[in-house]
Amino acid sequence: MTRQHRNGDESRLERGQRALAEIDGQAGEKVVASLAEIAPDFATYLIEFPFGDIYSRPGLERRSREIATIAALTAMGNAAPQLKVHIEAGLNVGLSCEEVTEVIMQMAVYAGFPAALNGLFSAKEVFAARSTAEPCAPGA
Repeated sequence: MTRQHRNGDESRLERGQRALAEIDGQAGEKVVASLAEIAPDFATYLIEFPFGDIYSRPGLERRSREIATIAALTAMGNAAPQLKVHIEAGLNVGLSCEEVTEVIMQMAVYAGFPAALNGLFSAKEVFAARSTAEPCAPGA
């Protein structure tokens, strides 16, 4: 039985594709495309479950979901590529660079300084890549 949220005519895959595009934009599309040759079914699972089921649930807006995701990926300490995608996603859904930085710094308390440092360096890379379109430098 396929669970439906909000729109009974929309499949998990369709709902997930819409959410992925709205949240991750091109970064999400690149992740899915990179799986096409090695594991296309996994790409479908990635769209259906996290984005079609979890991100599309009522109860938390996308901004809060991205704060939680950035915090979790930072705390893991070994997911820099995914963290960068979700830092970008956080900025896409309305987080400021300062808020992203504060979320990552907060993780030093719970996950340690190495995890927070790695997260801050990932954020720095994302902010630098966006600097021409939307400055993220302090004071910008």
